[in-house]
Formats: sequence, C-alpha cells, structure tokens
Amino acid sequence: MASIKVYVPRDAAALSVGADEVAQTLESAIKLRKLDAKIIRTGSRGMMWLEPLVEVDVNGTRIAYGPVTAADVPSLLEADFLNGGDHALRLGPTEEIPYLANQERLTFARCGVIDPLDLEDYESHGGLKGLRAAAKLAPEEITQAIIGSGLRGRGGAGFPTGIKWKTASEADAAQKYICCNADEGDSGTFADRMLMEGDPFTLLEGMVIAGFAVGATMGFIYIRSEYPHAIATMQKAVTVWSEAGLLGDDIAGSGRSFRIEIRRGAGSYICGEESAMLDSLEGKRGMVRPKPPIPAIAGLFGQPTIVNNVLTLAAVPQILDKGADFYKDYGMGKSRGTQAFQLAGNIKRGGLVEKAFGVSLRELIEDFGGGTLSGKPLRAVQAGGPLGSYIPASQLDLAMDYETFAEADAMLGHGGLVVFDETVDMAKQAEFAMEFCAIESCGKCTPCRIGSTRGVEVMARIRKGEDVAKNIALLEGLCEVMVEGSLCAMGGLTPMPVLSALEHFPEDFKKTGAPS
Repeated sequence: MASIKVYVPRDAAALSVGADEVAQTLESAIKLRKLDAKIIRTGSRGMMWLEPLVEVDVNGTRIAYGPVTAADVPSLLEADFLNGGDHALRLGPTEEIPYLANQERLTFARCGVIDPLDLEDYESHGGLKGLRAAAKLAPEEITQAIIGSGLRGRGGAGFPTGIKWKTASEADAAQKYICCNADEGDSGTFADRMLMEGDPFTLLEGMVIAGFAVGATMGFIYIRSEYPHAIATMQKAVTVWSEAGLLGDDIAGSGRSFRIEIRRGAGSYICGEESAMLDSLEGKRGMVRPKPPIPAIAGLFGQPTIVNNVLTLAAVPQILDKGADFYKDYGMGKSRGTQAFQLAGNIKRGGLVEKAFGVSLRELIEDFGGGTLSGKPLRAVQAGGPLGSYIPASQLDLAMDYETFAEADAMLGHGGLVVFDETVDMAKQAEFAMEFCAIESCGKCTPCRIGSTRGVEVMARIRKGEDVAKNIALLEGLCEVMVEGSLCAMGGLTPMPVLSALEHFPEDFKKTGAPS
C-alpha cells in the first residue's frame, strides 16, 4: 500500500505564518508514531486566510485542513486526519471550497497541487504539452496562435502579446533575447511570486516557446531581490530543466536551442518598466529609455528583445496545448483569457482569484473576498497598483476589462486590488501616491523628478488647510504637466490616484488642520 500523501505549502505567504514548523512537527509525529505517510511541499492554493493549508489525499480526493499551526498537529492525528477524519479545522474536499471552486484556473491550475520542482509531477498534470506542440510548429505558426488567442500583456498597458512577438520575429539580428520581468512591485500583488514558487516550470515552458517563436536563444528572468524564495526556486527549476535536456541544445527534438539565467533586481520600483529593467540587466542603473526604438527592435544590448511579465509568459503553454480558440473563449471584448486578481488590504478573505475577464469588482470583493476585514462599509478600492485609480464603492459593478476600466479613468494593471473601508483618509492616500513617485522616480525626466517633489509639497499644504482651493488648482495643473510630459508611465500615471481621489472624495481635501 502506498504511503498517505500529506501536502504542506512552501509558498512564502504560508512560511510567514508557520508552514515550516507545521511540516517539521508533522514529520516528527509521523516518524514517532511509525505512520505510513509522506509529506510533499507544494505551492499555495492562494487562499491566504487559510494558510498554512494542509491537505491529505484520501482515496484520490484531497481533504483540506486549515489554518493549521504546529500546536494543532497532535489533535489532528488523534482525529485521524490522515484518513480525512473530522476536526474543527476540517474544510472538506479542497476543490469544493467555494472560493476555489468558483474560479477558472488556467494559469494557476497546478499551483498548490504539485511539487514545484518535480518534473514528473509537472508532466502528469499536463506540463510540457505546449512545448512539445510548439516544437513541431514553424515560428510564425506559434506567433499566429498567440495572436489568435487574444493574449495581452498582464502588466500595465495590456499590449497584444502576439504583435510584440511578430515584431521581434521579423527583426534581422544574429542574437535575440526573451526577458521575463518578475520585478513585481505593485502594492497588493503577489501572483508572480506565487506562480514562481508554486509552478516554476510553467514560466520556463512559456519562455522556451517564446524563444522558438522569435528565434531567440537566450532568456533572462529578472526577479526582485525581495523574493528570495522565488529566486531560489527558479534557480533550482532551471537546473532541473537543464539536466533534463529541456534547456540547452535541440530542445524536445526541435533542433532549436534556448538557455535561461536568473537575475536578481536591486530593489527599484522603476525596473518594473521594461526599458529600465533592460538597463539593470546590462549592469547599469535602472533608468527609463526614450522610445523609439522599442525593445522588440533594439532592447537588451541593442538586440531585438521580447519583454513580458510572468503571467503573460505562463499563459503561453496552455494556448499552444489547447489552441487559441480555447483560450479566447474566456473573457469579454478585447480582453481574452483569464486574469489573476489579487485581493489585499482591508479584506476578510485575501488571496488570489483567477477568473475570466468580465467579472465585476463587486463579485471579487464581496463574493470571494467577503467584504472588509473590519466589517465596516467599503469606501474605495485601488486597482492596478500604487499608480492606479481609487475606485469608489458606487462603481463596484465595473467589469474587470481593459477597455471598461480605461473608460472609467482606471486601469487593471497587474490585477492587484487593495481595499479600504470608511475610515480611510483619501487625501492622505493621494499624498502617499505623490510621495511614492518622488521616492521611486529614476530622475531622468523633469516632470516626474521635480513634479512629484512639488506635488508632495502642495499636498502637504492642502492637508494643513492652507489656501485649499488655490493649492488644489495648482495640484491639478501639476498633474497635467506630469501626464503630458513624463518620459514613462511612472510620472504619467502618478496623477491617476491623485485625480481620482479629488474627483470621488473631494470632501477629504476640504478638511483643515489634518496631521501630516
């Protein structure tokens, strides 16, 4: 009889609340009692309020228990949880937990399910099918599949991925590169980290396919230094793939070569912008480059370069495996496929929700998230990171769609949602947006470098009640200069949260004597 399989996450979020201690205590207790059970470390399912989530395979069905602490281990074993026994922490079959059951998991289908570094486990759950399909196709056929799927960049602008690939594929150069930007710096976001720690081979597979499509032979994954667990996992994943012949020469019998190296970022938010990341990869200070030329024409070391983020590249294998029409069947309008929405801030059930585009903010926050953690009425949601709009409670029925959000002067960005209840001071939040830009600006262009600094000063005067109307007019003019004159989205988008706060919460800017 095979050993009972017990799954304990090794995701950074689970580790932060004691997953290692739970695993170690379980392992010691299993040995002491001489039980026939094996502990497998996985990624997270994304239900962060239930971490550490421990699962047990009972006749092919995983039964979940959580959140589990090391102190719970003795009572769990007494309750025969290894055979699905009843306990106060028992949640039933994992796949039937409503939060998970109501998602459409394509990109994150394996997260929390497999051992992240077990290639056999990866293959048994559908891995490598996309790569093997791509190995039999001409480069232009791969690119056409991506175009046909409607896949767009899962970062800020939502640029069509296939068009970017086509541009690079048509460029004439002896060397081309694929660069994955995993410098996930937006507030409330953790999807990149979760995927790299829970299913790293999916990212590698997407990058190799991208290399096949554009004729690139070298790839780099640029990971923020604040993600040590993701860096370690991705480095091991590259080693596993290299030893298995999935990186190197003649990959999957295709006659094509591709190699990947991991690079650690130095902690700069601006390196989330593609050209600043390329400067950093070249060993320079990360600063935004003027465009044109775009990276697909002249990127890393002046060569044609594809820059995509983690979620974009991780969506690629499924498209090549199941076809463009399968992927395009999800979503709405020009927003096709699924997005990993991340619920954070003042939220009862924070975590990752993968849904097709078109789901509403209300569904995500109320149905999945359970409303505010404080229980107080929701006042605002910031979508798209620290440079995204503050969306008022009156607009919770907005569909999560690139065009719908653009019409509402908002952006989806990387899918991060930060929730605020009625106690939030929106003038203070607007001031924070300006402060953030002043600190994180690369300093290359005047509107961003100087504009954000002056913006902080103006916001401070407004919050102190000094000539409020005059200073608000000055702030609005300053925002216009930053939008129109900044070199990149850092300065160009900083006014978005400020102006949205002014529009939807004007009363907060009329308070006087607010503490700075």
